[in-house]
Amino acid sequence: MAPHRHPGGPLTGPLIVADGFGFSHHGTETRQLTNISVAIPTGSRLAVMGATGSGKSTFAMALNGLIPHHHPGDLYGTLRIAGHLTHEATIPDLVRLTGLVAQDPEAQLMGRRVCDDVAIGPANLGLPRDEVWARVRRALDQVGLTDLADREVATLSGGQQQRLAIAGVLAMDPEILVLDESTSELDPEAAATVHRLAEERCATGQTVVLVDHDSDFVASWADLLLVLCDGRPEFFGPPGEFFCDGERVTTAGLRQPAAYAVAAAAKAVGLLPDDDSTEPGGLPLAAMPPAPSPGCSESPSLTPDLDPVLELTDLSHRYPNGVLALNQVTVTIHRGEFVALLGGNGAGKSTLARHLAGLLQPTSGTIHINSRDIRGRRVADLAAEVGFVFQNPDHQIFADTVYDEVAFGLRNAGLPEPTVRDRVSETLHHLSLSETTTLHPLRLSRGERQRVAVASVLAMRPGILVIDEPTTGLDWRSANAMLSLISNLNRAGHTVITITHDLLLAARYAGRALVLSDGHLAWDTPALGLFDDETRLAALHLETPAIVQLARRLGLPPATCPEALVESWRKARDAT
Repeated sequence: MAPHRHPGGPLTGPLIVADGFGFSHHGTETRQLTNISVAIPTGSRLAVMGATGSGKSTFAMALNGLIPHHHPGDLYGTLRIAGHLTHEATIPDLVRLTGLVAQDPEAQLMGRRVCDDVAIGPANLGLPRDEVWARVRRALDQVGLTDLADREVATLSGGQQQRLAIAGVLAMDPEILVLDESTSELDPEAAATVHRLAEERCATGQTVVLVDHDSDFVASWADLLLVLCDGRPEFFGPPGEFFCDGERVTTAGLRQPAAYAVAAAAKAVGLLPDDDSTEPGGLPLAAMPPAPSPGCSESPSLTPDLDPVLELTDLSHRYPNGVLALNQVTVTIHRGEFVALLGGNGAGKSTLARHLAGLLQPTSGTIHINSRDIRGRRVADLAAEVGFVFQNPDHQIFADTVYDEVAFGLRNAGLPEPTVRDRVSETLHHLSLSETTTLHPLRLSRGERQRVAVASVLAMRPGILVIDEPTTGLDWRSANAMLSLISNLNRAGHTVITITHDLLLAARYAGRALVLSDGHLAWDTPALGLFDDETRLAALHLETPAIVQLARRLGLPPATCPEALVESWRKARDAT
């Protein structure tokens, strides 16, 4: 095994060793991690998965010493990185070994300009100036931010900030790269860049630890998988051994990869032999019967026979730094529609969403809500009609308990306390937050805080819901539960506009998709119609979901769930 580049000299054996490792934050009565025993060899591609709040981020922070040096608490067992006990080694030693890209990129950015932020890490290593700037240029090029080197960090989109945080860690050149949900706010093209960087580091013998909810990518990329459940190790080993057990995957709050789920569904109806003759998750594509080429997808009408509720006419917005974020966007959204707002990072999605809530004023053009021009209206006044959830939950959470956070808007609206109590309880129950009512929101994981932010708006039941990335940091079960709740509100008459990079969820729940590109409205289509032109999707920095790609390979129409794909498969077989 190759030697490690660590402060104490060469080391043979596993690079990361946890032996009965556990941790609990000071002031909590439960352990966030319990009895984790794993040995990770050098050059491993380790994926860490689990439901929201299962301890993934806590484990990631333990790998670079943030736990226990920055976040104190009680440790159990031991965790060694390149032979060093993490609770005994200093943070300067540990950051040379382990680079962590945190779940919240904003918490990791400190420089005023993009290039200055990337330079902070290598400069703190005491490297010569020329080497520092060489690393800055290389890291920015790796994440595709070279053209933004002189931009102020505060002007970047959420996805651009996430790429910047990754660049800052890459410039440190650590032995172990830990990516904690580092692609959650990235468009598919940028996420593919991060995945390529991870692959390249592994190819040179370095180790990557990836905390992620994308089971399709994990199944094809990782050689080791650690699944956590309530802080305990539910599984550790080759990913295929875990993903072939659909019930176990679902119990863990995860989504079974498309190939595994379709194979299981096909076996259940006799399309595949119910044995182990095929590799787990494998499908005999060559033996499939031919199917008719899919035509246009069936999907809801673009313009329901209802009154317009949102009308944008030639909407443009230019930021003070000169960036034109929206350029003459004209679109009408009707009452009761469920619209997915899509596009690459920096396409203008969040800028458009903020205009709908009155948080930004147009440079030119108009916005009408319920036939009334919103120019000059107070944000508090608009809040009764438009509920807005920020991309970063920490931008809107301020109360001392989860209950008070969700109750704030209701109380501010003057609702009686029994009504407040019922609304809060119902909303928290639907979002699986009932056990958190007395906790401070900042004690929750990023995904849980996201749900709290959504809950505080959903409890108000506004006529229009504008939600910026509602599933960021959520496991598959929680993401579906949240969108099911939002969908129920939509069916009850609420108009929904949600920003997302997850085309599978968009197609499953939304009826219409608006795709922005460089501030322009580039595509207005039924949501399932997105999959009729994969070349166009790619040009707009979007990616066809794995299950739709699988349907294409089988010569079948697009499907958003394994059962629908297998039903199309069965019909094609019966027709031949």
